[in-house]
Amino acid sequence: MKSLLRSPVIIALLGRLIWAWMVLIGRTVRWKAEGIEAFRAHLSAGGPGVVLACWHETILLMPSGWSRHIRLWPERRQPTAMMVSLSPDGAPVAEAVRMLDLDVVRGSKSNKKKTDKDKGGVRAVAEASKRLRDGAIVCMTPDGPRGPRRIASAGAVTLAQRTGAVVIPYAVSSKPAPRLNSWDRFIIPLPFTRGGLVFGPPIACGRDDDTEALRERLQTGLDEATRRAEVLAGYKHPSAPAGAAD
Repeated sequence: MKSLLRSPVIIALLGRLIWAWMVLIGRTVRWKAEGIEAFRAHLSAGGPGVVLACWHETILLMPSGWSRHIRLWPERRQPTAMMVSLSPDGAPVAEAVRMLDLDVVRGSKSNKKKTDKDKGGVRAVAEASKRLRDGAIVCMTPDGPRGPRRIASAGAVTLAQRTGAVVIPYAVSSKPAPRLNSWDRFIIPLPFTRGGLVFGPPIACGRDDDTEALRERLQTGLDEATRRAEVLAGYKHPSAPAGAAD
């Protein structure tokens, strides 16, 4: 399977299929959105870049915020980018994201069992840091690429601390939406359904601030944004925080 996913032809075909599905979802889901004003106000103020943090399970839903809102904002000063894993299954996603007119930053955190292998994490952090210092938006999944599910790592806030950026918790939900039996319970969104899209309040990340305290603020922000997005999508019993079963 891994060798098949490395085939340029297969990557291109899967990338186009994922792109088409992302576009279909973005255009046909009946979206309700919150938090747009605060996000745009931050960009209008000419402040630092934004790390947009979203759970890994919502990758197919994630670009809806871009296609429905962010790409149309004149306040954007730099191209928006998304961090995508260098793993084989990340290649089709990267192709799809590029077709949405988003830039791609490839890389992942190091595998602790294979510390001698370069996973591209250093290069990805360097590129993302440059973009953020220039005022760009960089989207990343703080629980990816391997989990634990819905547990925010310190990567997003650390990146913000070193660049002066802010972190914005970002949550997307749709109903109904089947899930895969994967570590993140990956969502397969369906067209012509209901959806909720929430941008949480910006989290300022000072270089001298306590990183663990910032990580906890991001965790809380993502939990709250996720529950609110699920309510907007029509769920009567939103998810419990920190990876509890739905």
